[in-house]
Amino acid sequence: MQIKVDGKTEDIKSLWREGSLVKMVDQRKLPHSFEIITLNNHMETAWAIKEMVTRGAGAIGNAAGFGMAQAAIEAENKSIEEFTEYLNEAAETIRQTRPTAANLFKAVDRCLEAANWGSVSVRVENVVKAADQIFKDDLKASEEIAKAGSRLIKDGFKILTHCNAGALAYIDHGTALAPIRQAVKEGKDVFIWVDETRPRGQGARITAWELEQEGIPYALIADNAAGYFMQTGEVDMVIVGADRIAVNGDVANKIGTYEKAVVAFENKIPFWVAAPGMTFDLN
Repeated sequence: MQIKVDGKTEDIKSLWREGSLVKMVDQRKLPHSFEIITLNNHMETAWAIKEMVTRGAGAIGNAAGFGMAQAAIEAENKSIEEFTEYLNEAAETIRQTRPTAANLFKAVDRCLEAANWGSVSVRVENVVKAADQIFKDDLKASEEIAKAGSRLIKDGFKILTHCNAGALAYIDHGTALAPIRQAVKEGKDVFIWVDETRPRGQGARITAWELEQEGIPYALIADNAAGYFMQTGEVDMVIVGADRIAVNGDVANKIGTYEKAVVAFENKIPFWVAAPGMTFDLN
């Protein structure tokens, strides 16, 4: 994600790990200020997930993985029994933070699976590697979503998006915004309608901020205005992200997504959901 800080353009991720520390963009402060928060242990990372310091299914999945890595490092001097108990307690703490995103639960489970064999030092190493691999896998998935989705976008398209499924919600390129970024990179002329996304205003506060940072043309609209722009032919496609996708294809996402899907269907406008495999709940 390209951002402007003190007059300089920097490439930054929404969150990352530095040893036993987790660093993330404090999304509560956007768009008025850009701040990086440092989280010293798994309890602080769990707090950050719960309080929406970071948000978006992919981002909180990565935060959950990093929180598990922190817990493993914190317990590196314990016996195997104590280590296992500590890690299980950390897993439960992290699971209780946000109920909707499948990514969080999958990340916790992958880290627990990585800790089921070897000495304590080996288990710590395995958990940390698992968390880092989730991060790498999500970066790759974001790139693939960008390439696949961009093929659906024609030059001159006006695109509606709801909530924020950009780089801040999913590490780097994002999910719903990834194809848009790729289309712009390929030289396509696009325009984005950004729903404000009440009640927390993720569209107004975060999506608009991301697009502004990268110079992508957009207009912020009231949530209830989306139908008007669809009906008048001002929307060529809708792209949203997802918190969870069920095995039958049902999508759980930010409140208001269903309304946009129904209106898009009635106006014969393509409606796309951009999400990685981690978001699918096959249970």
